[in-house]
Amino acid sequence: MNIDSTVRTGIVIDHITAGRAMLLYELLGLENEQGAVAIIKNVQSRKMGKKDIIKVDTERKLNLDIIGYVDPGATVNVIRDGKLIEKKSISMPETLTDVIFCKNPRCITSVEQELSHVFRLTDKQNKVYRCLYCETQAKQ
Repeated sequence: MNIDSTVRTGIVIDHITAGRAMLLYELLGLENEQGAVAIIKNVQSRKMGKKDIIKVDTERKLNLDIIGYVDPGATVNVIRDGKLIEKKSISMPETLTDVIFCKNPRCITSVEQELSHVFRLTDKQNKVYRCLYCETQAKQ
């Protein structure tokens, strides 16, 4: 896939805040993707000034909670046979499970390995998530 080319079948994550694409790439596990993945950084945007874009040349399920956590203003476009099939607007999830991990060494999740790391949105305006068990604030 050339950077200029359009995706024939796959996913385009658009309107990513400039500089956030690599974090999304890592959290979504796109380094394990078998198809082509293009990360385009600092693209000119009338609406945003600058933005990042991720193009994935295969159909795959994406964890929309991860995208909502990293950049709730992003959009996900599903492309099939060169046509836009679906456009999803992303919002901040109320809870995150096993997306981020509690850094508090005294948290129960540090001792109980099989316990899920659950964070809940406590301040939407400031994008604050806190551990469900110990209330430690997640750092982004």
